[in-house]
Formats: sequence, structure tokens, C-alpha cells
Amino acid sequence: MSRLMKRSAGAAAPPVAARELTAVSADGSRIHVELHGPDGAPAVVLAHGWTCSTHFWAAQIRDLAADHRVIAYDQRGHGRTPAAAKTGHSTEALADDLEAVLATALEPGTKAVLAGHSMGGMTLMAAAARPGFAEHAAAALLCSTGSSRLVAESLVVPMRPGPLRTRITRSILGSPAPLGPVTPLSKRILRYGTMGPGSAPEKVAECARIVHACPRPARVAWARVLAELDLDAGVRELRVPTAVVAGTADRLTPIAHARALAEALPECVGLDELTGMGHMTPVEAPEAVSGRIRALVNAYLTQEERAV
Repeated sequence: MSRLMKRSAGAAAPPVAARELTAVSADGSRIHVELHGPDGAPAVVLAHGWTCSTHFWAAQIRDLAADHRVIAYDQRGHGRTPAAAKTGHSTEALADDLEAVLATALEPGTKAVLAGHSMGGMTLMAAAARPGFAEHAAAALLCSTGSSRLVAESLVVPMRPGPLRTRITRSILGSPAPLGPVTPLSKRILRYGTMGPGSAPEKVAECARIVHACPRPARVAWARVLAELDLDAGVRELRVPTAVVAGTADRLTPIAHARALAEALPECVGLDELTGMGHMTPVEAPEAVSGRIRALVNAYLTQEERAV
């Protein structure tokens, strides 16, 4: 059963949820879910990426919740979702969690547009063959993500591709060292690794606050999963209209991943290459990401599902 809770009123950043739910995953993990926007409006589900939280979608929630039912959740070990057991970090667990969120937040048979950034996009790929995904997904957005060879193809380390670069990248991304407080130096490092070179200082600071808030055990555990990722088969199972959005300056999941996804998807309905943007596209280019989600709603939810 879902547990409904009231959230106290507060400042507008991040957006205040109309309701909060707890979804219970297959292994008993409790997943924090937020509902924004009017009941009965067309539904959008947002899955964030590695080291982020529902706060990462603040711009999309503010935009879309005016006329959409926006469902955002914290991946296990992130935000307000508790850490999982040591055995609870896998792409199967990500798929279990998404199915639990869909079953908890949506009525049976209700369709939604599902959007995933980075690890959130990988969550959609992992769940693509699941019954819960088929029941609820009308269309999907894969945002700044990839399906395999993430470490080998990352451009975070400025070296020629090869085993040495892969080993160094793996050690950096999976480092157990604490991130510590947000400082001018840490913001410069984060902008280099995850954002476009022209990113506004306030957007860099926003991303730094979110990433530095991620608990170290979750950051390290999920880094290990992503280092071994192979969801190429999941891409081929994404049999709903799917759009791809990516930044041309993305070092974590370079634009080649987006192009490969667009080529492999059974029903790709567009590839948006955002010039000069890095990995954090929902923050760096919020209008482009929100606009693509709106376009998917308008194109692939029925008139009844789009009526408020």
C-alpha cells in the first residue's frame, strides 16, 4: 500500500510537492515519490541520474506542473530514498523501483510520458521489457545517457582512448573519497566533468549542491554498476516512441552515445543535439528538455489522457 504524506509549505525552490508517496520495490526498498500538478492532468514521470535527486528536475517541474501531473522520484540511496542493502545495486533493481513507482503513482492502465536523465535513462532501458513499463509508458525521453561502454568512451580524462584511460576514468568516477563542501574549486571540477564550458555560475552551483548532497556509499555503489553497464538489449526493447536529447559538450556520456541510441531504438522520434551543453542538460537547457517532454505528451497521449 502507498503511504501518503503532506509536505509542509515552503520556499519555491525546489518546487513543493502536492503530495508525497512511498513506493515499495520488489526487495522491500522504500522509494520516495513526489506528485506535482493537478489531478487528472496528463502524466509525466521523471527519473534522475547518478548522484542527483528530484531537485535536479526543478525547472521541468515548475514548467510542466502547471498543466501536467508530474511524478518525480529519488533513486535508491539518493535524495530522500534510503540506501539499499549491498546487494541492492543493479540495473534490475532500478527497473524494479520504476515499476513500483508507476504502480503506486498511476491508476491501472494510465499512460504517461517517461523521461530519464543519465542513470534515469538507463532505468528506462532496464525496465523496457517489464509489464509495468508496457502498461504505463506512452512515450519516452532518453536524456544525456548511454547503454554501454560508459567508462571506455568517457571523455572526462583528456587522454587518447585505451586501457590506461579507461582504468584512470574508472578510478576517478568510482573513488570513495568524500566530495566535501561546495567550494570554488569543486565547482570548477564539476563544471569541467559534467557541464558545458559556458554554463552559468548559478547553474553550476545548483548542480554542485545536488551532487555533493549524494551520500558517498550510494555514489560509489552506483558508479560500480555503471562501470559494467550493458543495456544494449534494453534499448531494442524500448518499443514506444522515444526521443533522445544530449549535449555536444558532454564528457560523461559523449554525443556518440546519443547517436548510437537514436540508431538502435525501434521507434526513435527525434535526436536533439544541444550545441555547447554538457551532461546536465535538464539544468543547462531546461526549456529544450521541457519542450521535448511537452511535445511527446501532445503527440502520444490520447485526447482523453491530455484533458485536465
